[in-house]
Amino acid sequence: MAKKERTDPIEERADASVDLYDVATWEERTSLDGLAVAIYRLLSGSARVAVILTAFVLLLAIGGLSAVSTPGIGVLTVLSAVPALALAAYVYRTDITTSEPLSILVATFLLGVLTANFAAILNSVAQPYFQPIGFLGTVLFFFLIVGPVEETVKLLAVRLYAYGHDSFDSVLDGAVYGAMAGLGFAFIENALYISRGIEGTGGLDLGLGLIGVGGGITFTRALAGPGHVIYSAFAGYYLGLAKFNPENRGPIVVKGLLIAALIHATYNSTVGIGSAVVNSVVGLPSLASSFVYIALFDGLFALVLLRKINRYRAAYRAAHESDTSPDEARRSELTEFDA
Repeated sequence: MAKKERTDPIEERADASVDLYDVATWEERTSLDGLAVAIYRLLSGSARVAVILTAFVLLLAIGGLSAVSTPGIGVLTVLSAVPALALAAYVYRTDITTSEPLSILVATFLLGVLTANFAAILNSVAQPYFQPIGFLGTVLFFFLIVGPVEETVKLLAVRLYAYGHDSFDSVLDGAVYGAMAGLGFAFIENALYISRGIEGTGGLDLGLGLIGVGGGITFTRALAGPGHVIYSAFAGYYLGLAKFNPENRGPIVVKGLLIAALIHATYNSTVGIGSAVVNSVVGLPSLASSFVYIALFDGLFALVLLRKINRYRAAYRAAHESDTSPDEARRSELTEFDA
């Protein structure tokens, strides 16, 4: 049962006709009230702008913009992002409620690109403290730093804009915008990895030589991208749940981040070992073994995510059943089956 919103004891017992302004209730009435509201909105908006500008400066500092703007690296980055884009598009299509505006989706993607730079800096600063511990340190680094930090900055990308927009009008929208933030994160991460992976190879033309030089790293990054979409879609779903359950907002957001961070860190910790096991059991080449393991890992959690989404869709259909004629419901079922 949801908690009833708390009120002051005076407001609870007072007659509705009694004016309790500035005693136990408050609303904008006077010029001073208006000034207070304006200052608050200015500070709130300025903080949001400051975060975005800081993220953009970090993007420039770590070479993210130059990586994307280089034609060859840009092409490889776009190719590497195709699987993640396909998965994000699928999550978008599962939204049974109102369609999300393209402008908000693009903005969330771009904010995912920008906020990823906070994670890049924090990971770089923290990693040396875990390296002396060896393998255990690497695992701890993934679970204590990489997973929580990267999932938090992706959720920040949703919180900065889409969360407060009128188009964010259902729990499931959180998963959609979370997936877009994950796509943005994967895009810039891939660009940086590809840029560093082909450093020193000379100029890149846009012909077949481009794939020859960067094909391996591009394929590897293409495998990693869908995971980011899955993790942040989980966290985004719970952000949506939190928006419509404000009395428990904090714990719900934390739960979503815990789920996303744990899946993320588990992937990072096991991908090398899992690929080696596939290689030894099946005898596939190392890249093919990685593909098999990642497909199994991501596939498992994609199914868990889809099951959560389908529970929402089923509840939504049940809640709107009375508003839909039998013929319309049947057409909806057939369309869903075909999709």
